[in-house]
Order: sequence, then C-alpha cells, then structure tokens
Amino acid sequence: MGALDPEVAPWARGGAAGMAGAGAGAGARGGAAAGVEARARDPPPAHRAHPRHPRPAAQPSARRMDAGSGGLGSGDNAPTTEALFVALGAGVTALSHPLLYVKLLIQVGHEPMPPTIGTNVLGRKVLYLPSFFTYAKYIVQVDGKIGLFRGLSPRLMSNALSTVTRGSMKKVFPPDEIEQVSNKDDMKTSLKKVVKETSYEMMMQCVSRMLAHPLHVISMRCMVQFVGREAKYSGVLSSIGKIFKEEGLLGFFVGLIPHLLGDVVFLWGCNLLAHFINAYLVDDSFSQALAIRSYTKFVMGIAVSMLTYPFLLVGDLMAVNNCGVQILDPLLEVPECAGKQAPKGDFSHALPRSDEMVLWPLRCMER
Repeated sequence: MGALDPEVAPWARGGAAGMAGAGAGAGARGGAAAGVEARARDPPPAHRAHPRHPRPAAQPSARRMDAGSGGLGSGDNAPTTEALFVALGAGVTALSHPLLYVKLLIQVGHEPMPPTIGTNVLGRKVLYLPSFFTYAKYIVQVDGKIGLFRGLSPRLMSNALSTVTRGSMKKVFPPDEIEQVSNKDDMKTSLKKVVKETSYEMMMQCVSRMLAHPLHVISMRCMVQFVGREAKYSGVLSSIGKIFKEEGLLGFFVGLIPHLLGDVVFLWGCNLLAHFINAYLVDDSFSQALAIRSYTKFVMGIAVSMLTYPFLLVGDLMAVNNCGVQILDPLLEVPECAGKQAPKGDFSHALPRSDEMVLWPLRCMER
C-alpha cells in the first residue's frame, strides 16, 4: 500500500498519537527522575520518530494528495485529466488529418496527376504514383491550405466522443479487478490475465467505435467530395439530416462491421503475440529482457495493423459508396473505357473484368 491508498490515511492521521504514547511508556520504565530530566531536555515524544518506523506526519495524507498534488490518478482531478487527454488527442488528430485525407483519396482511386517514370532498385523503369507531398501540394493549389483540413470537425468530434466514452466506461466498469501480468505467474495464470485484459479493452473499443462511427462516416464523405468538387456534406448537423433523410438510421453505421472486425483482430492479435513472445522467446537471463518486453507490444501493433488494414479499407469505401457524391474520376466513367456508364457515386459497375484489370488503365490512357 502506498501513501495514496485511502486505507492508509486513518493510520497516517492517528499514527503520531500512538507513537507518542509508546515513547512516553519507554520513558516511564527508565525511572522517574531520568524521565523528568529527559522530558525537560528533549522535545515531546510526538515529534520524535520511532527508531523502526518513519514518522507518518512527513507523508501527506491521501486527501491532501488528491487536493493539492494534481496527480493524474486522483479522483478529484478526473475531469481535468479527461479534458487533457481530449485536448492532446485533438492536437494529434489535427496534425495527422492531411495524411488521412490524402490516404482516403488514394483509397478511392482519385489520381488527378499522371504517374511519373522512375527507376527501382534493380535499375528497371517503373511508373510511380504521386507521393503524399505531391498530393498535398495539389490540394493546396485547388482549395488552399485550409483545404487540407476538409472534414476535420466531425473527426475531432468523433475522437473526443470516443475518449469520453472510454473514460465513462472505466468509471462504470472499473478495471480494478484486472490483475497485471507478473513474471512470477505461471503460463496458465498469465494467459488468463492477458485474455481478461484484452476482453476489457475489446469491450471499450467496440462501444466507443459504435458511438463515434456516425461522425466518422460524415468525415469520410466530407473529404471524398474533393473528387467531384461538391458540397453536399458541408456541416455536421446538415450532414446528419441528409443521411437520415436519404438512408435512414442505418446510413450512419455503413462500414461499421469491417471496422469492428479490424479492431477485434488487432487487439487480440497484438496482445496474444506480445504475450507469447515475452513468455517463450525472451529469456529472463538476458540482460535486456525488460527493455525488449516493453517494446514487444509496440512492434506487434505495427505488424498486426498491416494485417488488419484491409478491414479499415473496406469500411472506409463502404462509408463513401452510394452516398450521392462523385467518387470516381471522369476518366473512369467514360463508356468507351468502362464498357458502360456508371451510376453517380457507384463504382461497382465501372470496373473492368478481372482478366482486363492490368491492361485496362493503359488502354484508357491511350484513348
């Protein structure tokens, strides 16, 4: 138990009096005259520390720590801590939004600039698609610098809602009963702890994903409007009304299932792989075992995210498909290239057959 434990606080408040009584009893056993002389020369026993126990008065009580220390784990400062996490998440989201914006345009196949001819590591000539900086420069030329942040508002609201939902769920279902994995645990016990911890994380992630997904759909559709230079989804409230009017309540949850599957596979794959690597591959006799174990989950997160990327890709494409805006380049909607005219906002009929998938883009470019 630490000094912040509420069960220790009564002992800390009353420990001085108890130690004072112990010191007075020791003086009485030493003789009356010696006791009077010692009391006249020394300070009161309540101010002396016991030889075996430190003076409790030097340690602040739990109430004082909660009120004055401003610790992140204090109960009184929980709203402040949650607001801090929301603010930090909003800053990271705003900084990374141009990268997500360009990624979505690449995912839907928007290629406003022709590929460039380059050379690979083997010296062979290949075609390279524009890089992130080239895409970002093109967006700035069309919409200005503010255009890089199209769809940022609903994304900020989505991340804030997800953070608040996680904090609320931790209050309703506190993770106090979840024990951390220790090196002293056997394999069966440690695996049970990992499963319990992962199940708790999966529950919070799924609930926060379901609540924040409607705002994610609005953000995706706001960004994809860049392809057709449209403004159907201009604001959060107006977008909510249009989606509900045209698609109903289910329109807010288009693409939710792939995202949920991706989150579940990511959590279980990352935690289980990190656990088995730390348990079976990292030997305790190795001098850097603790450092390696601390980075295992981070490295596994990068590896598993590459495997779960198809789920996120499918979910994003489902969110913008048949939403009433143009998401295909005009070249892909030319009947001579695609075989027939594709409906607006629907790219399923504009794609060529699988046997023509390789030569079809080159034929279209030639025409």
